[in-house]
This record gives sequence, C-alpha cells and structure tokens, in this order.
Amino acid sequence: MGRFQREPQQSQCSAVGPELLAVLPTNPKPWYKTGHLVRLNLILLVPLFSASTVGFDSAMMNGLQSLPQWKSYFGFPNASLLGIINAIYPIGKLLGLAPAAWISDRYGRRKSMHVGFFFLILGAAIQGGAQTLSMFIVSRLILGLATAFILLPSPLLICELAYPTQRGKLTALYNTFFYLGSVFAAWSTYGTFRIQSTWAWRIPSTLQGAFPLIQLCCFYWVPESPRWLIAHGKYDLAREILTRYHSAGDKDSPLVDFELAEIETAIRVESTAMSQSSYMDCIRTAPNRRRTFIAITLGFFAQWSGNGVVAYYLTLVLDTIGIKATSSQTLINGMLQIFNWTISVVAGALMVDRLGRRTLFLISTIGMLTSYICWTALNSVFARDNNQTAGYAVLAFIFIYYFFYDIAWTPLLWAYPAEIFPYTLRARGLTITLSSAYCGLILGQFVNPIAMIDIGWKYYIVFCCLLALLLAIVYFCYPETKRHSLEEIAEIFDGKSAIGRGESSDEIATDKTATTERVSES
Repeated sequence: MGRFQREPQQSQCSAVGPELLAVLPTNPKPWYKTGHLVRLNLILLVPLFSASTVGFDSAMMNGLQSLPQWKSYFGFPNASLLGIINAIYPIGKLLGLAPAAWISDRYGRRKSMHVGFFFLILGAAIQGGAQTLSMFIVSRLILGLATAFILLPSPLLICELAYPTQRGKLTALYNTFFYLGSVFAAWSTYGTFRIQSTWAWRIPSTLQGAFPLIQLCCFYWVPESPRWLIAHGKYDLAREILTRYHSAGDKDSPLVDFELAEIETAIRVESTAMSQSSYMDCIRTAPNRRRTFIAITLGFFAQWSGNGVVAYYLTLVLDTIGIKATSSQTLINGMLQIFNWTISVVAGALMVDRLGRRTLFLISTIGMLTSYICWTALNSVFARDNNQTAGYAVLAFIFIYYFFYDIAWTPLLWAYPAEIFPYTLRARGLTITLSSAYCGLILGQFVNPIAMIDIGWKYYIVFCCLLALLLAIVYFCYPETKRHSLEEIAEIFDGKSAIGRGESSDEIATDKTATTERVSES
C-alpha cells in the first residue's frame, strides 16, 4: 500500500465524500497507468456493450425503413404495421424485465446475462433468415425478451463493481454505448443499401447478434457483484474481488475494509426494515415513493421528450422536410448516431461528477424545450411555404435538440435510478424505470407514425407541452447525488439517520471489524 501516493485531492473530492476519501489508497498516477484499474475497466467494457445491442436495433430499424429492398420484400408495410414491427421489440423487453430481475437477485447478475446472450444470438439468426413478415416479427419478440436479461443486470454490475471514484462516470457511460450500437447499425445499412437483393437488409439484421457474441466470448473474466455476494453470505469471495480490483491485491487495504463494512451494514439494515423485499416496498415509505416517482418519470420522459419521433421514425421526419433520397436518409442516420455518441460521452457521462446529475438534467431539459419550439416553428414554415431553407434548418435543430438530450437523458437514464435506490430495491427500482420507458416506447411506436402522417408538424406541439411539464418535475423532484457512495445516497432521501453517515458511522466502524474477523475465520 505504501507504493501509492495520494491522488489530487480536488479530482477525488468531486466524485466521493470525505469518509470514503479518507480511506482511498494514495496514487499519483492516472487510472490508465494503474494496472488493477486498467484490468477492472477493461472487464467492465463487457457489460457496457449491453446498451449497444439496443442502440443497434433502433438505428437498424431506421435504416431498414429507408431500404426499398426491405419494404418491397415485406409488401410495403403501412404506418400501423410499422408500429407493430417496431413495438414488438420493447414489448418483448417489458415481458422479460420481471424474470430478469428475479434471476438477477436470486442467482446473481451473471446468470441472467448468460441467458440473454444465448437468445440474442438465436434471435438475430432468425431475424436475418426471416422468410415472412411473421417470422421477422417473432424474431424481434425473441430479441426483445433476451435483451431484458442483459440490460437489467449490466448497469447493476457496473455500478456495484466500479472503483468508487469512477462509479459515476462508468454508470453514466453505460447508456452512451447505445450509440456505439447505433453507429454500427446505421453505417451497416448505409454500406448495404446498394445491394440489389434481400442481403441489403439480411446482413444488418444478422449483425444484431455481433455484440452479444463478443460479450459472451469475454464474459468468463467478469466477476460477480460484491454486493450480491455479501447479500448471499459469500464474504470471502466478495473480499477477494474487491481486494483484486480496488486495492491491487493489498489484503490489509482500509478501502476494502470500509467498502465491505458499509455494504454489509447497508444490506443488513435494509433487510431488517424489509425482511421480505417486494415491489410494495417501493411505495411503502415517503422516501421510496419519491424514488419511485423519479424512476417512473425518468423512464417515461426518456421516450416522450420528443426523441421518439426521430429514434425510430427518422425516415418519416425527413420526408416531412423534403429529404427523401435513400442515400441521403441513411447518410444522415449514420452521421446523427456518431454525433449522439460523441456528445453523450464528452459532454454527458464525463461531466456527471464535475457538474452533477441535477445540473445536467436542468440544462438538458431547458435546451430540449427551446430546440423543440424552434423545430416546431420551422416545420410550420416549411409546411406552409415549402421553403427548403426552413427544411434544412429543421435538420440542424434535430442535431441541436439531440445535443441537449444526450448530455443528460442518455447517460443518466440507467445511472440515476441505479444510484438512488438502496441495494434491496435496486433491481426492482431499475425495473420500474425500464418498465416505464418501455411502456412509453410501445405507446410511441403505435402513436408516432400515425400522428406524423395524419397531422404532420402539429404533432410536435404535444412534445413542447410535455417538455415544459418535464422541466417543472426535474426542478422540484430530482436531487443531486454526486460526492456520495451508493450507501450514502440514502441520506438524501431518508435523512441523517440513513446508512453510512451521521449516526451510523460508529455502526460502520463496528461492522468493519466484524466483517474482517468473519472473513479471516472463513
């Protein structure tokens, strides 16, 4: 332990509180020059890629709807049928959430992901080889179900394995990998649209299994969550994992002792209060009702803040402003995904500890509202005068809108609920967020294409009103969580009696000794 020196105080304080800061190992080198942190972050790339699977589907379906080869093969689906084709994927994810949460809590985060990898690869193979529209739709249902089994445990695994000073950034980075999949899919469809056969859409459809296959090949090196292990009495294995990846093998590390004691205390106190944890616990107390309200609004508005009309129906949006060429639409789709990924990482995920979650949410929502008002006004001008300049201005505001969406709603959709719920409710809290998001997505898949065709640009007024409502909700209900460990965040909702600070500091010190003795005896 003496081989480390203290990291710069300012950078550490921006990510953790004083209690955790006091036990961090000293290290003058950045993480990418520190061997055990490099190994840990390389391992965490495996669950990070789970978000890419969903991103691939979104951009792929946008691309396929631009391809005449796909449209002609399946009989030129109308708006209602397009809604079904797109909606069946989130319906599958919604149906898979409950069993995925149960497996993740009972058998571990890793078991659920193994199930998901297998069926994702199978679903992609069926989708790529689809002979009828029914077969294509069934494959998308399988893909949706399987996706839930990797999407739910992945952010939990990242959140519970990450090094304390990097947890905020890594959990925020998770959903930015959505756009890595989007970029891959968008440019896959752009690269195949000139093929004058069904392979123009079969190749991208089959490639949806690429990310799960890569993850499966690397999953051997991903350890189980230490918090799950402690919750199931496997203290020695939890200590071994934390020692290997958080303290470079130092068995006497104060950081590992502190983490073990804090986790054990939190789980014990939460389990005492909720001996039979269930979804009812999410609404049983005022703090949990607040957490649940945040989870529901976060999930729903992630789909109903105006992004839904572009995410799956960019083709229809571009049609309304006169950009109808297949080459132009697929190129714009590809460029938008690269833009989204860059912004969500640089201006979003990497800023969560510097600016804070609440600040990013507020800046993002204000920017989206302003952009959508301009977007709507320009669409009305184009619809009235067929002014091509106004059409190109709309395209510019699509990118501006996504800049503001990407700085908060992309990185924090998964990271924020994973932080605010205590361990015993974390999987259920994330399930509530995702259920809300998928319900919003399913609703949008049916409503958006019909509304876009029937009322055109006037449909955007609905999102201007929703964004104004969202701004009020964020301002009054979303608290700041930076500079707190997962266990300390409970204080924000539950007050000073919460675990990890204030009155519980002596309890943590006592449990630290007890934990160390228990592990040494086992």
